[in-house]
Amino acid sequence: MNGRSRTSRTRKASAAAAVLALLLGGCSGDGDTDGAARGGRITLRFQSLAWQDESVRANKELVDEWNAAHPDIRVEYVQGSWGSVHDQLLTSFEGDEAPDIIHDASDDLADFAYGGYLADLGPLLPERLKRDIPRRSWDTATFGGGVYGVPFLQEPRVLIANKKLLEGSGVRIPTPEAPWTWPEFRRISAELTERMGPGKYAVAWPLKDPVSATLNLGLSAGGRLFHRDADGKVTIRFTEGDAVVPGTIHDQVNTDGSASGATLGMGGSDTLPGLFGGKYAMVPLGFSYRQQIIQQAPEGFEWTVLPAPAGGADGLAQGVSPQTLSIAEDSPYKKEAARFVDFLLRPPNMVRLAHGDWMLPTGTEALKDPSLRVARDGWATGAALARELRPAPAQSVRGYPEWKDKVATPALQEYYSGAIGRAELEKRLVEDGNRVLARYQR
Repeated sequence: MNGRSRTSRTRKASAAAAVLALLLGGCSGDGDTDGAARGGRITLRFQSLAWQDESVRANKELVDEWNAAHPDIRVEYVQGSWGSVHDQLLTSFEGDEAPDIIHDASDDLADFAYGGYLADLGPLLPERLKRDIPRRSWDTATFGGGVYGVPFLQEPRVLIANKKLLEGSGVRIPTPEAPWTWPEFRRISAELTERMGPGKYAVAWPLKDPVSATLNLGLSAGGRLFHRDADGKVTIRFTEGDAVVPGTIHDQVNTDGSASGATLGMGGSDTLPGLFGGKYAMVPLGFSYRQQIIQQAPEGFEWTVLPAPAGGADGLAQGVSPQTLSIAEDSPYKKEAARFVDFLLRPPNMVRLAHGDWMLPTGTEALKDPSLRVARDGWATGAALARELRPAPAQSVRGYPEWKDKVATPALQEYYSGAIGRAELEKRLVEDGNRVLARYQR
């Protein structure tokens, strides 16, 4: 169903509701521009994808605080799941049962936005919130000129390293001000592996989902892969910049022996026992994995957070798909929902949400909070990377989920394992990929 037919249906439903309200309430009312029944209480359904205990607690506390201060606009907390959110939302949209406020990620919004399921937040959000979040973050949730989500939490990829092992090796320790380059990272990994001894590796790449890691880290080397023409059409081109990150990973595994091939099919959590046990010196992981490390690391294990390698002119640039808050187009209470979103994302509250998820806030005021700039647990390293974060390369590309699942994931998995070479990788990403995208751009 297209956006126009959904909008028409919504308007008809709203008109019917208005007529019913007049019939039930008589003609004595003066109207309610916010859509609330006179003398009644509005209930907004907020579907959250928070899953870590700290994050769930922070979200529920904020909902309780809102409800205590707004007895006429009650927010009901609904627990969702990252693993099933796309299909669950699609079903709820089609069945007219979508929550009013929707927690998701920006790379999942394009089809919902273009399909007319999400409200354009431009006219609804206060200027305070619009100014507080940088333009580059807003770009992650902007589709066709409309803004369909508020990006509020973001997660760079970093290197989580065994501190004692790294410092004892004598290699140069990178900082955000002086990071390793990709060639330097490869060279140091080879040297470190040789010093560690048989059966041990400098790096463990957990690449069960290889696409987002490859594309987002590729920005640092000038990789873009997706190119939008003047007419808005997107095509895939594989440049030298696009080859740097996958080439480094491939060579570490298949040429240098400095990265373990056994971890390529793992998720991030699967590599942590090997990191704790000294089998791996470094693991490229999302920033939020720090919480798991604190919870699971054995006593005495010392770890540190290092910036991911940098490219040339693009430096530490890295793609991210921030967590977002959206409002359903079919919600009859969009203004009230926007008020709740504004409350949830006031700077002190955004800091609480960031701590709960062990991620970085997008808001410039929240990022200034001293608690997010301490050296402990790598917060300062993450905060230093925040200004380098950019929209993920495929952020607004229609057809990306199909390209990712059917083309890019198997191609990259085979390339990283050594089953195919660079020429075949490029052929499959570009030729097969452009065939997929073409179907979505007719």
